[in-house]
Amino acid sequence: MRVRLTGGRVLDPTHGENGVATGATRTIEIADGRLVEPTDLPAEEYDLGGDIVMAGGIDLHSHIAGGKMNLARLLMQEDRRAYPEMPGAFCGCGGGRASPSAHATGCRYAELGYTTVFEPAMVGSNARGAHLEMADIPNLDTGAYLVLGSDDYLQRLLATGAAQEQINAYVGWMVEATQAYAIKIVNPGGINAFKFNARKLDLDEANPHYGNTPRKVLQTLIRAVTELNLPHPIHLHGCNLGVPGNDETTIATIAAAEGRRLHLTHLQFHSYGTEGDKHFSSSAARIAEMVNANPNISVDVGQVMFGQTITASADYMSQYRNRPLGSPKKSIGMDIELDAGCGVVPFEYRDRNFVNALQWAIGLELFLLVEDPWRIFLTTDHPNGGPFTTYPHLIRLLMDRDFRNAQLATLNKAAQKHTLLPEITREYSLEEIAILTRAAPARILNLKDKGHLRTGGVGDVVVHTPDSDAEKMFSKARYVFKNGTLIVKDGEIVETVTGTTHVARPQFDRGIEKDMDRWFDEAIGLKAKHFRISDGELRGGAGPTILKCERTGS
Repeated sequence: MRVRLTGGRVLDPTHGENGVATGATRTIEIADGRLVEPTDLPAEEYDLGGDIVMAGGIDLHSHIAGGKMNLARLLMQEDRRAYPEMPGAFCGCGGGRASPSAHATGCRYAELGYTTVFEPAMVGSNARGAHLEMADIPNLDTGAYLVLGSDDYLQRLLATGAAQEQINAYVGWMVEATQAYAIKIVNPGGINAFKFNARKLDLDEANPHYGNTPRKVLQTLIRAVTELNLPHPIHLHGCNLGVPGNDETTIATIAAAEGRRLHLTHLQFHSYGTEGDKHFSSSAARIAEMVNANPNISVDVGQVMFGQTITASADYMSQYRNRPLGSPKKSIGMDIELDAGCGVVPFEYRDRNFVNALQWAIGLELFLLVEDPWRIFLTTDHPNGGPFTTYPHLIRLLMDRDFRNAQLATLNKAAQKHTLLPEITREYSLEEIAILTRAAPARILNLKDKGHLRTGGVGDVVVHTPDSDAEKMFSKARYVFKNGTLIVKDGEIVETVTGTTHVARPQFDRGIEKDMDRWFDEAIGLKAKHFRISDGELRGGAGPTILKCERTGS
């Protein structure tokens, strides 16, 4: 199938092309799933009439698969009842908004113009289940970040003074065995410490059993990821999530990276001060200043959006603390033995609540005060800050200052007095939105054939009809092509296709194999060879898209 798109204004920040600003149009052609130079060959043609053409959207942090999301679906039957499947839909993909089915996840993302989404917290012991679930998500390419840092094997290596090369070998083995793409650290060592009755763990506080500090965990794994040359830097959920005063921890964490690349995820939840009579304040300006001054740091925001959602996290230390705040009043907590943990707590963000309103403002402050759009990414930490289906509303908040201030005026009055938002004049341009949602994620994930519209790139192309209301514009794409196949027309799913799974293949010392065989026999109750996930198990045997990582050394 050959597809030709004519008359479209191309927005491709990777190559400095902005047809929206210049009014220039360019023909886009797709053949065999790839972008090619335009030809005179027969093709299915679409006249776009000046509409805006972008690469498929890329979400680098959205909880879409794995045990925690299945628990969330189990816990939130109300979500399914409140948001049932639309009658007459193209496919029977199920309902839900905060915790949609796997199939619905792919369809709703595609309608927004997204074609690639990464699961940011895959636990090793549940990796096979996570991959099976990602295989059920249509229309999206996916990948997963493996959670390390609280796993017992790593904690033992650190406690016994293992050499960095041995730790690198373990990290490489785990990435390969679980078919992961990157490494995620969740509350470094804190999940492990919780199991030994610790209820908090600061950056330089020792694990009550192993004696390792979060700083040691973080710095060791940053070095491992750097030396293994994994495609994405450490994806860090830091210490003290959601705790007033955690701004100090965040600033200390940035310094702890010592100039090495580090990605701070859902930064909004880590930007809280203790000022004011309620001892809860915004430190967004202070944190943004640190991010601006440290080019090795990238961030995503985890924007809070008002309404019902459900929080799901491997950080059971914080989820245990948040159980009393659940709405409705129910929760699930899991101890995943030697691997990690999981906490699921329903939550409703209320616009008249002081803390919730200020959280909303803090996220927007971060978006607007971090200067480099190539180092900040559009996320709600779906579903923790809000469902990904709220992205169009978030984009309008970023692009339209008057709309933003009008929304602020309806919120809790005390919260309005504690935010800088009215003073911030910045409005995001369409080009900056394309950077946040396409070009920048492709760059930081090292996806060289995504996020742009030049020859050789994947045929993931999205067409939006311009509108002064950015929320309306981004709510429903006019066309979405996945590898050249039309999957969305006029905002509705018209086809489902199978995506691919992105995995990394690091080089590491294979001598670790014997140690892993012994560890699994002694501690796990499962053979290491059975723990490993084969290529044939991914996407119904279609195989993964592999990124080979050359070693860099120290």
